[in-house]
Amino acid sequence: MSMAKSKTLATWIALVGGSLGLHRFYLHGPRDPWGWLWPIPTLIGAYGVERVIRIGQDDPLSWALIPLLGLAISAAMLAAIVYGLMPDEKWSQRFNAGAPVTPSGWAAVIGVVLALLLGATVLMSTIAFGGQRYFEYQVDEARKISQ
Repeated sequence: MSMAKSKTLATWIALVGGSLGLHRFYLHGPRDPWGWLWPIPTLIGAYGVERVIRIGQDDPLSWALIPLLGLAISAAMLAAIVYGLMPDEKWSQRFNAGAPVTPSGWAAVIGVVLALLLGATVLMSTIAFGGQRYFEYQVDEARKISQ
């Protein structure tokens, strides 16, 4: 029989290490294929950030890679929000079958609030960055055509 899974702990693991899939391993174990795939966009996006630091902002490859990091972090924050807002009865039924329902308390709510703040900030920043780079590229291409 497996150990009972804490909704509060799952929320905080998704908040802190969700972009690496750690919450998936906590809930589904080390054989979870989605847990192993989760870090890929995070690491690719981090490589894009490293390219910007090393090469500069004019690197078109980094423009495509960086949004993957933002989307991976936003998806992890969404997972934290979903876990934290799931009713205790549904959580117990899904992850702790047969175990008594235990209330999650304020720590899960605080985790949800932080995940909402971080997720919204990262998602809006990702959209702004991607949009800005796209329109800058369009303007540069238009200049090349007009010259």
